[in-house]
Amino acid sequence: MTSVSATPRWLLEAEAGLCPCGCIGKRRRSNFVEKTIGGAAAVMRQAMFAEDVASRPGMLQRIDSRVKVVTVLALLLTTALVRNLAVLMTVYAATLVLARASGLSLSFFVKRVWLFIPIFTGVIVLPATLNVITPGHVVVPLGSWFGHEVGLTAQGLMSAALIVSRVAASISLVVLLTLTTPWTKLLAALRALFVPRVFVLVLGMAYRYLFHLLGSVSDMYTARRARTVTRDDDVTSGRVFVAASAGALFGKSHALAEEVHMAMVARGYNGEARAVTAFRLRTNDALFAVGCLAAACAVLGVDRVIGH
Repeated sequence: MTSVSATPRWLLEAEAGLCPCGCIGKRRRSNFVEKTIGGAAAVMRQAMFAEDVASRPGMLQRIDSRVKVVTVLALLLTTALVRNLAVLMTVYAATLVLARASGLSLSFFVKRVWLFIPIFTGVIVLPATLNVITPGHVVVPLGSWFGHEVGLTAQGLMSAALIVSRVAASISLVVLLTLTTPWTKLLAALRALFVPRVFVLVLGMAYRYLFHLLGSVSDMYTARRARTVTRDDDVTSGRVFVAASAGALFGKSHALAEEVHMAMVARGYNGEARAVTAFRLRTNDALFAVGCLAAACAVLGVDRVIGH
């Protein structure tokens, strides 16, 4: 006796996958609204992952947040004063060691740092490598321009390498601080170091409710897609949705700000950022601070000895 399946036949049939070349089918490209919503979701996932990393056991996670803020500022100042490429690369290598000791994945850490450096820093320093900007010995000729030889100079390439490596080391230090410190403890540390209360309040509220507003935008777009029967590839309708959503989102954010402020005041909030656990300096915090100070002095000393 054969049993009758309730599953539709079309759902059981195998379907050929879409070929990227388009010989079997065409892949539907997402519009700009869908890409923006996807980017917002990626931002929220990265923030949640950063909070998860900050709660893991590691070397920097065990250090007091106030000590980390002060030492990172000192190391950033040291990095800005270094003028030797080898010393800067040593500082960057030290950040990789700290990242690994803190339980961070080196591939994730390197990608997070070097994803923006080629885009922004490279565009800024690229013209400085040309002999029309930085005169010197041409090592990579690029032809002639209006009768003048144009090429990359050794002096320009060295200056560009210094800037890129300095930016890489500085961003690595900041990323280490943000990935190994929970946001609430970081804000409390800034307030304990006499950062203005208004600045800490605005920064904390913006960080907290940015993700709430991103979630609201994602819910609005999902609701719109659920009510759409046909495919919506019209750019004009996407612009209309963005304009209407911006107005509705502004109204929701204004109402939410008033409700949150009244709720916080009713619970006794006076503008001070507080952490669940009280700050307490320990022996390893003092040792870490002394070690970072000694490392900064050693880096500056070696840089002055080696020179350019």
